[in-house]
Amino acid sequence: MKKKIYIAFIVLVVVGGGYYWYKKSNSTSTALSYKTATAEKGTLTSAITGSGNVIVDQLATVDPTISGTVANLAVKVGDPVKKGQLLFTIVNDQLGVSAEKASASYAQSQKTLDDQKYAKKEAEANYKDNPKKLLKDKVALADKAIAIAEQNLAVSAADYRNQLSDATKRKVTAPIDGTVNAVNVKNGDDLSRLSGNSDSQAPIIIGDLGTLKAEVQVNEVDIPNVTQGQKVLLKFSAIEGLELSGKVEKIDALGAITSGVVTYNVLIDFDELDSRIKPQMSVSASIITAVKENVLLVPSGAVKTKNGNNYVEILKDRQAVPVQKDVKIGSSNNTNTEILNGINSGDKVVTQTISATAKTSATTTTGSSNRGGVGGFIGH
Repeated sequence: MKKKIYIAFIVLVVVGGGYYWYKKSNSTSTALSYKTATAEKGTLTSAITGSGNVIVDQLATVDPTISGTVANLAVKVGDPVKKGQLLFTIVNDQLGVSAEKASASYAQSQKTLDDQKYAKKEAEANYKDNPKKLLKDKVALADKAIAIAEQNLAVSAADYRNQLSDATKRKVTAPIDGTVNAVNVKNGDDLSRLSGNSDSQAPIIIGDLGTLKAEVQVNEVDIPNVTQGQKVLLKFSAIEGLELSGKVEKIDALGAITSGVVTYNVLIDFDELDSRIKPQMSVSASIITAVKENVLLVPSGAVKTKNGNNYVEILKDRQAVPVQKDVKIGSSNNTNTEILNGINSGDKVVTQTISATAKTSATTTTGSSNRGGVGGFIGH
């Protein structure tokens, strides 16, 4: 008898404990708490993002049009240079010989012209003393000889100038003030073997580092909202903490296609340069497309959609459950959304729902169909 009582007691404890555990787990699973944020007036900034590199706007490639051997290379990468400063010389003795020959030919042509003019004077004097037809014909022939001599002199002069110009090119000088960005030759190189290279492989490249600008690529979806003069905020991967401002200077009319994605180059002028910025550095840009001041804002994560309508959940003091409020939204970015009507400043909107088991469930995603009332969004 005692054994039966003992077994019944054990069964009762097991059943009771299981029921208690079920009730406890069930009640805790339904207990919820909420994280909220206050709807308040503020400034909403909409922006379009792009990434690219720092470029030198004023860049000169030094690529002589004559052949020869590089000698007396006088600069290296990073050197500042002035316009007209010697960079290197080209050894090509034939250019000097050609210039000397052209000079001699020019002098001979000049002498021939002078001789023909003198011959005309003699013919005119003879005809004056003895006006016969034969002497008159000699004057006419002298005029023709002078015309031919003048033509030959013009040809010789042009050839002499060209040969002299080529000979002068043996001294290669800087075309602009700036900094040497690249040196792709060394003493002893044969320039004829370097001809036909791209600009990036020109013998020397000089850039004015005072004309650094940012060139970023913007997606075709966003480019219609970009206009000249818009303010831009720029950050640099290589320089932590540096943020500079600038403005849109130029937008390419033709796009580029990469892996099926169409982008357009946007040139950005810095408001002020920083000495740490170098050509080709990676840069990310936020192009400000719209700024709205004194508008009612809530975190974008608080706005939810249902059946195509936007709403937020409001949690008032001493309420256990939030109340759903339909809202009309305006512009938005990745951080905040403008509320046009439906709630008031100071209302507490739910941004996150938390269960008692510490498992959290984020609010449903914001409705994208109504985003972007003005401009684009940060994070594109």
